Amino acid sequence: MTRPQNQIERAHESENYAHFPQRGPKSATSATRMPRSCELHYALAIKLTEVRVPKHAIRGQDVMLECHYDMEGEALYSVKWYKDGREFYRYVPRDDPPQQTFPVEGITVNVQNSTNSHVMLESINLFSSGKYRCEASAEAPSFQTVAENGEMMVVVLPESDPVISGGRLRYQIGDLVRINCTSPRSKPAARLAWYINDELANPAYVQHYPTIVSLAPDHLETSLLGLEFNIKPKHFRRGDLKLKCLATISTVYWKSNENSMENDRPQKVPILESRKSGLSSASRADRVQANNGVSSHQVPAQTSLATIIILSVWFTLLNTVQICFSAR
Repeated sequence: MTRPQNQIERAHESENYAHFPQRGPKSATSATRMPRSCELHYALAIKLTEVRVPKHAIRGQDVMLECHYDMEGEALYSVKWYKDGREFYRYVPRDDPPQQTFPVEGITVNVQNSTNSHVMLESINLFSSGKYRCEASAEAPSFQTVAENGEMMVVVLPESDPVISGGRLRYQIGDLVRINCTSPRSKPAARLAWYINDELANPAYVQHYPTIVSLAPDHLETSLLGLEFNIKPKHFRRGDLKLKCLATISTVYWKSNENSMENDRPQKVPILESRKSGLSSASRADRVQANNGVSSHQVPAQTSLATIIILSVWFTLLNTVQICFSAR
């Protein structure tokens, strides 16, 4: 049985057009028609799946930028990278060689390690900071282009670990602690925080100071944070008083320095005697002699008196003998 001519025409028409719901107040069953070629271009749309640009990178290191995309069946025409709106890398598969670079301040591309999806930047510097953009384009007939941005800041690490200055080795209850923590020359300035016995210091104890900026060309920044408080008994509850300064820059830098202070408590007499064996022995001897009824200070006096009596008797006898011999 053959199909009527009008049904055959409607069948061919449905193969070349896709039906999409029409917007507006019309009924839900109404539809507009779109050519099949438009439907294919829409279905094969290129899309970016992931663009990786590190938020922070350390000066002097190499950095890898990544741009991943799904061509959805279309052919790749080009991949381009921009910094602050200026193109610095292009990849065109049909060119020979496919890579091409363009001069941009702060950008040095390692071409050997760069592809259609990866770009390696060598030895980045402060001028490498900025907004990066990956742009991927499809071949004819769509020539569709998709793009995505990422921001990168180049970090200069501090010249040394944080430095604590102004403290003493020993403190007593009630003493005033006044110390400073310095994190020298970085970009951006390191964020400082004080800890007392591993607990974040009371904000009332913290003294904030302006950031010190060095001269050109780097304009590196030095952070300074003070700590000032009177010592209370609770501060020596665990023994020594520990003061720690922590310096951080985002997730790329995390350094600390810690000082430990002793409790300089007033010393009592019994404690001193117990630490000196000579004094404690003499004390025991005094107690023993006192129990025997003889004072340790009386013994030398009695000994001297007996000696004097004996010597007197001796000299008297000696004189008597001499007188007798003289009389004869």
